[in-house]
Amino acid sequence: MLVTRDVISSLKFDEKGLIPAVVVDSVSRQVLTLAYMNRESLEISLEKKLTCFYSRSRHKLWLKGETSGNYQHIVSITADCDRDALVVVVKPDGPACHLGTKSCFENVIFENDEMNDFSLEKLMKLIEGRKTNKKEGSYTTYLFEKGLDKILKKVGEESTEVIIAAKAQDKKETIYEISDLVYHVMVLMIEEGISLEDIHKELASRHVIDKKVKQEKMTK
Repeated sequence: MLVTRDVISSLKFDEKGLIPAVVVDSVSRQVLTLAYMNRESLEISLEKKLTCFYSRSRHKLWLKGETSGNYQHIVSITADCDRDALVVVVKPDGPACHLGTKSCFENVIFENDEMNDFSLEKLMKLIEGRKTNKKEGSYTTYLFEKGLDKILKKVGEESTEVIIAAKAQDKKETIYEISDLVYHVMVLMIEEGISLEDIHKELASRHVIDKKVKQEKMTK
C-alpha cells in the first residue's frame, strides 16, 4: 500500500510536531512501548519499514535497533479516529525495552482477577514459571522434575485420549482431551525451549506455501 504525503499531512501532530505511537507485537498483541514520531521519523519508518522515533529527551531521531540490533519490522500503521495517535504493529527482532525486557510495560499496577481474560501466552508464562520457580505440590513442576521422558509419555497418552474421544464422536470429551493435550504439548515446548512465536512463524510459512500450491493448481 502506497502512503502519499496527503495521508501524512492529514495526521494531527502536536504543538511540538510529534504524534504518539503505540507499538504492538504482531503475534502476541502485547503493547511493547509508547514512543513518539515526527513527520521525518514517520517518513523514514515508512521508507525503511522499520520503526524510527523522535527522542524527546535527546531531541533527535533514532532508528530502533540501530545500535542494539533489536529492529522492529513494521506490519501496519493505523491512525485513531482523531488522527492524532498511531498504533504501529511490528515483528520485533528482540526486546523493545532498554532494560532488556520484551515490553516496556512489565510493571503491573492492578489486575482484576474477575475480568482477567485467559490467553495461551499467559498460560505459557505460568508453565514457564513452574519450571524456573518450582512450586511444591504443582503438577507442572512435577512434570519438569521428572524430565523429558515423562513429559513425552504424557503427550502420547493424551494424544491417544483425543483419538478415542473423537472416534466416539463425543464433542465435549474431545474438547476436554484436546485441552489436556495442548497443555502437555506446551509443557514440552517450555522443556525444549520452543515459544508460541516459533510455532506461529512455522504455521505462517506453511500458509504461504499452501497459497502457492493453490495458485499452481488454479493455473493448471
